[in-house]
This record gives sequence, structure tokens and C-alpha cells, in this order.
Amino acid sequence: MNYRERIFSRYASSIQNSDGRFDPVAAANWGDSYQPRILPWLPQDKKCNILEIACGNGRLLYCLKTWGYSNITGIDISPEQVKLSRQVLGENRIHHAEAISYLLNNQNTFDIIIGLDLIEHFTKDEILPFLDAVNQSLRLGGALILQSPNADSPFGLSYRYGDFTHEIIFNQNSLSSLLKISDFNDIQFQEVGPSVRGITSFLRFILWLGFRQFILLWNLAETGSKGSGIATRNMLAYARKNNSLK
Repeated sequence: MNYRERIFSRYASSIQNSDGRFDPVAAANWGDSYQPRILPWLPQDKKCNILEIACGNGRLLYCLKTWGYSNITGIDISPEQVKLSRQVLGENRIHHAEAISYLLNNQNTFDIIIGLDLIEHFTKDEILPFLDAVNQSLRLGGALILQSPNADSPFGLSYRYGDFTHEIIFNQNSLSSLLKISDFNDIQFQEVGPSVRGITSFLRFILWLGFRQFILLWNLAETGSKGSGIATRNMLAYARKNNSLK
């Protein structure tokens, strides 16, 4: 048994401290901050075919369902995570599967493929084959949404090394380059900063704006450029399948 198999066999209980029960309240709270980030990238057609890779504890699946999307599939390599996600969508919609193999067996199938906190788990040799497989699995006009630790953040390494199964870290430039090589275009990035939902979160947001300006000024002073403008520990990326090359 290699390290991946050993860790992923107990990923929910040992890494995420899950008790094995899906928590709809925690999922809804998480969704409140992610809805304005992800929803504008999703098709208006609520029957579009969505795949979440590494669906984990099921919180995004739950949110997609509450946002009105009905054609959702999830896969995960961790048996514990699969059990959690099946509490949201049922056994027929959640599969225990390795990502690249599943994608290659489901070509031209999905309108949207989402992988939050996923791509950093691949080795360098696996990343381009993964992105190629995503491209092949998307229908014409389909798009990919990713979340990954951000190497441009002063604290990005805390996410990079916070999980032993993380293999690599990206910034906007490196991830954008890989997406272009795998025939994606219309590439967009956004920060994953504090979401305003009350007085405390509003104060955090104001403080974050100040610290963010400091980070950009730091870059400007050292390099003559503010850099990518993505300063949060995590970053979200969107990329559309380049239909003109197919």
C-alpha cells in the first residue's frame, strides 16, 4: 500500500476529523461564502451536467443541489469521503473512482467539471494528463473550475504543507500556462478572501483589504509590479474548453 492509499483510506476521519455524518448546517454556511464566487461561472440551465472531482465531504454537492442544479455527479478516491457524499446525493450519483481513468471513460459528457482543493494532490507528471482528460470529458462550451493553494500568498505554504498528500503549489501564472497547454481559454482567477456575513466578518474584510494592499505594495517595491493581484492563501480558477482546436 502506497502513502496515498493509506492516507485516503482514512482521509475523512484522520485528516478532516469527520465523525462520518454529513453536516448540512456547515455546508450551508460554507455555501453562503462560495455562492457569489462559483455561481456566476455556472450555466443558467439547471439541468446541465456537472461533475465534481474529489467531492469530499459533500458540501459543494449539497450547495449545487440547493442552488437548483439537478444533474450532479461526484467522484472521490477516498472511501470515507464517498460515504459522506452519498448522504447528499445517494449511491447512484457518487462513485469511488480515480479521476483520470473516470474522465477518460466519460468523454464529451459534462458541461461543468469542478475540482476544489484537488490539483495540488497530483504530481507534476500527472497534472497535464489530468487537465487533458478534463478537456476530453467536457462537452463543447464546457468549463473547468478549480481551487488551489496560491503560491503568491505569503501564507500559501501553510496550505501547501498542511496536507501530506499535497504535491505542488501554483500561482496564477503557472496554472494559467498549464491550462493553455491543455487547450483551455477564457481563463479567469479570483481570490478566496473573507466573505461579509455580519459585523465580525465585515471587520475581517476591512482588515484584509489593508493587508492585501500591503502585499501588493511589497511586490511593487521589490519587483516593480504588483504581481498577479491574487493574494489570498487559496485561489479559484475558471477555464473554458477551447472549442476552436477540436
